[in-house]
Formats: sequence, structure tokens, C-alpha cells
Amino acid sequence: MDRLIEWFSKNNKAALAFSGGTDSTFLLYAALKAEADVTAYYVKSEFQPEFEYADALDSINWMKERGLKAKMETVEISVLTDEKIAENTPERCYYCKKTIMSQIAARAKSGGYGLLADGTNSDDAADDRPGMRATAELGVRSPLRELGYSKDDVRRFSEDAGLPTAQKPAYACLATRILGGEVITASKLRITEASENYLMKLGYRDFRIRMLGDAALIQVKQEQMRKLTEELDSIREALAGSYSHIEIGER
Repeated sequence: MDRLIEWFSKNNKAALAFSGGTDSTFLLYAALKAEADVTAYYVKSEFQPEFEYADALDSINWMKERGLKAKMETVEISVLTDEKIAENTPERCYYCKKTIMSQIAARAKSGGYGLLADGTNSDDAADDRPGMRATAELGVRSPLRELGYSKDDVRRFSEDAGLPTAQKPAYACLATRILGGEVITASKLRITEASENYLMKLGYRDFRIRMLGDAALIQVKQEQMRKLTEELDSIREALAGSYSHIEIGER
């Protein structure tokens, strides 16, 4: 973690694209330990579920309680007004990330920040992530990736620091639940979020509910497959108003 603190000592005025996930929370923590002037910017759009916003606020409060000067600003964006995003082509993530990061950069600039960083780590492969092309075009820095910090490194250092996000499962935005080429609507996203919230309350972790037309595919880790099989009838009954039928599979 010392190298990351040193990075922020040299780049001691920065805006952070903040999701409340493991990577960006650790990045913010390191910046604050370096006593950098840093503000976290959280984007609220149709693609982010409410629990992610709550988690982000919890992390900010956790840091404040420990004497760190954590600051978070919320940037509200309607991504579905952009047809290039709503059409859900293979380039959706590129257009979405370009829109989001451009909005953060503009807000950060008005706040006096010339440097914008994100939580991309060294495990994230640029050739598989159109969004990383967008951040590169905008000049966004990725300290974790630049310094070679892997996801395992981030989790280990987060655990050592006692961060509440140390073992938080990776979470892809709600748009990833809609099949590519199928138009994304606010209604589909609301159904997905409500259905996933229901499964969370039942104790499921690190799972996905993907829309297959008017049907659904629930994907869980192997260790929770038995639980899902045993509870499937009641889950189907609870979600009957949202899907024509439900299939299951492993993630």
C-alpha cells in the first residue's frame, strides 16, 4: 500500500470516480491516508441499484468515523436518454463510460480538480472492456493498474485496513442483465433490481438475474446452487408477476 500512498503524495489533488466497490473504496482510503485533497464522485443513474449508493455512503461514513476527511459528491445522470446506450449494442459500455466520466470530469473541473482517477486494477483487461477505451480517451488515471495492484492485492490491503468492502463481491451494473441487442428500458431495470433485492433478502450473494426476453435466468455460485434448487418453487411464485418462467444456472 505504501506505493499507492506515495502516488497520491505526488498527485495530491485528485477527483475519484467512486462506486463504493472494493477497488474505488480502497483507492479513496489510500488517497486520504496520503492526506491528499481528494473528492469522490458517485454517479447515480438508471444502471446503479440503490444498495450501491447506500454502500458508498456507508464507506464514506466509515472513513469519517476514523478521522479521515472523506468527501463525496453525487452526480445524477439519465443514461437512457442516449440512444447509443439504450440500444445496447456491443459498444454500450464505451458510450456509457464516456458519458459518465465526462460528467464527472466536468464537475471535478468546476471543483478545481484537474486530475481524475478511477479504481481500475491490473486484472482488468483493456481488450475486454470498451469502457476502458473511453477512460483512456478522457485521460483518466488508474493508479491501481499503473502500480500493478491486482484484485487480490486490493482485497488483502483492504482487509488489513479493516475496510468494510474488503470482501464485497464484484458488481456489474444492471444493464449487464439485459441481453445484448435488446433495448434497455427503465421498466426492465426496475424489474431486475427488485428481483435481485428479493434474492439478497433470502441470503444469496454474488449472483445475477438475467432477462431472457420475458423470462429470467438466475445464476448463482456453485456453493449456493443447492439452496436455490430447494427454494426455487417459492422463488418462482414470488417472481411470477415479473417473468413468464425462470431458469437457473451456475455463474
